[in-house]
Amino acid sequence: MSEPSVTVLLPVLDEAAHIDACLESLEAQDYAGRISIVVADGGSTDGTLDHLAKWAPRLDLLVLDNPTRVQSAGLNVAVGAATGEILVRTDAHTTYAPDYIRRSVDALVTSDAVAVGGRLTPEGHSAFGEAVAAAMTSPLAIGPARFHHADTPEKVDTVYLGAFRRDDLLTLGGFRSFPSGAVEDADLYFRWRRQGRKVLLDPSIRSIYRPRETPKALARQFYRYGQGKAEMLYVNGRWPSWRPAAPLGLILAIIAFSVLGVVVGNWWPLVALAGLWAIVLAAAAISATMGLVGWLRTIGAAAIMHLAYGAGLLRGLLRRPASARRAVTSPPLTPP
Repeated sequence: MSEPSVTVLLPVLDEAAHIDACLESLEAQDYAGRISIVVADGGSTDGTLDHLAKWAPRLDLLVLDNPTRVQSAGLNVAVGAATGEILVRTDAHTTYAPDYIRRSVDALVTSDAVAVGGRLTPEGHSAFGEAVAAAMTSPLAIGPARFHHADTPEKVDTVYLGAFRRDDLLTLGGFRSFPSGAVEDADLYFRWRRQGRKVLLDPSIRSIYRPRETPKALARQFYRYGQGKAEMLYVNGRWPSWRPAAPLGLILAIIAFSVLGVVVGNWWPLVALAGLWAIVLAAAAISATMGLVGWLRTIGAAAIMHLAYGAGLLRGLLRRPASARRAVTSPPLTPP
């Protein structure tokens, strides 16, 4: 029996620094079936398209325009042109083990899951990137989501990236776009799970993620994640889990205790909160192996994650629910 055909979905925007490593890992896949790659480019100006042109003779590669520049819309552009029975969602900041696609397909066709995926394994390429990667190994910094920490296959609420049947995605209507430009994956898996479908995490599906390399980029990323979680609440009526409540609680407590200090002159609650948070951050950075400076840098990365996520979530919750609901779109998908 022949292996099912696979289309890799790859949305990009200014990924010249990462695209070669990503495509090299996809070229090295040991999957026996046909693999095609559809790239949706959001208007890159850094030479990404030149890199893609060099790869075109070596891969079954189709490059399409994503005029909206939004990642979720780019994914739908790629889905609309995909011919594979199975779709593998990828990211240019990630490289993939040689058996990544094979294991993804095997897990999908041998289970009753609608989607499968592996763990997110971070690997920094700068001093700050290494600190972010260290922070992302701790539940106290990144949260307890299983795609960060699971060691055995299990049913989960979401996975990193993921693989699924094309027909299932088309039936669901594709990816939805949120005002934040984030959370389209979490929303996709939430909608499937609400239908009673199963999402499976298999840690043997291995990839390496390159985290953000500057504090500004990390803060922007996690602010968007937090805002996106608020949008998911307004659109779906609930969160997939209550994990976002922790960073939101931190932000609200900082605001409340700061007001208390200004109004009545009692700063002890804020001092106590700062002390408790410092202990949590120190524990989150315990896995850092880069000496004192690296440990402090990891504490800083974890603090940025907490504050940016909480601030983004608060900003998203303060947005009018009707505005968030109206902004969610799912571009029509037309089979090729």
